[in-house]
Amino acid sequence: MVKIITDTTACLSPEIARRYDIPVIPQIVHFGEETFYEGVDMDAEAFMNRLKASAALPKTAAPPPELFVEQFRRWAPLGEPIVCLHPSAEISGTIRSVTVAAAEFPDADIRIVDTRLVASPLGTIVQLAAEAAVRGADADAIVALANDLSRRGRIYFLVSTLEYLARGGRIGGASALVGSLLSVKPILQLQDGRIEQYERERTQKRALARLKEIVREQIPGDGRGYLSILYAGNPEEGRALADDLGRAINQPDVPVVSMPPAIITHGGPGLLGAAFFVANA
Repeated sequence: MVKIITDTTACLSPEIARRYDIPVIPQIVHFGEETFYEGVDMDAEAFMNRLKASAALPKTAAPPPELFVEQFRRWAPLGEPIVCLHPSAEISGTIRSVTVAAAEFPDADIRIVDTRLVASPLGTIVQLAAEAAVRGADADAIVALANDLSRRGRIYFLVSTLEYLARGGRIGGASALVGSLLSVKPILQLQDGRIEQYERERTQKRALARLKEIVREQIPGDGRGYLSILYAGNPEEGRALADDLGRAINQPDVPVVSMPPAIITHGGPGLLGAAFFVANA
């Protein structure tokens, strides 16, 4: 059976990881001279507490190749293909690390997919890939599934401030907003692996209302949208957005996903977003 591997930017629930035996490689967070493995040494709550008390912003790093090598040593001898599903190379060095690790196993069938996404839509791809593997899909079919979903994935989000994205170097084409028109509240998107401005409104209230409209306009009505809500330290806002949109599109139990430290480092506390898949791309 095809083996699926991912990392903590997928926001995969521990239950799903256990059910399908999916190795989840931790991202790295640095607070000064201290180093933490995401989801191992530090969870989102501990990170938020540390972030509020810290005078300097933390830094992040992709998992070192050695963490992937450990998994490949375990799974490659079994002779089954391995499919690695990871975030956009535009915003993370994870693809580079796993590629370096895979080069040490030239005889193994290791497929590496840059999903051009991050967070819960990446997690959805991982889960659907694992379900397909259990049903007996081969590596070609699973990679094709991941690529199709990647093209159709959409993430729209609001941030309290652009400071974190700008200082972390992840702001992409939205950099023109920094330092200008402070009253403007941008609606950001992850487009082709880069953070770009989608639209902008004059107030946070209007930006949130427009975010809801965007989801209702674009998400398919047949249940294939897999809507999820993203938040960073503001669970009440996340739950409220999930309830509103769930009623609007008739999707009960919309997942509300807390962002992991590596994403909060760049998006900042107060991030609020919606992720889903469009019908065609």
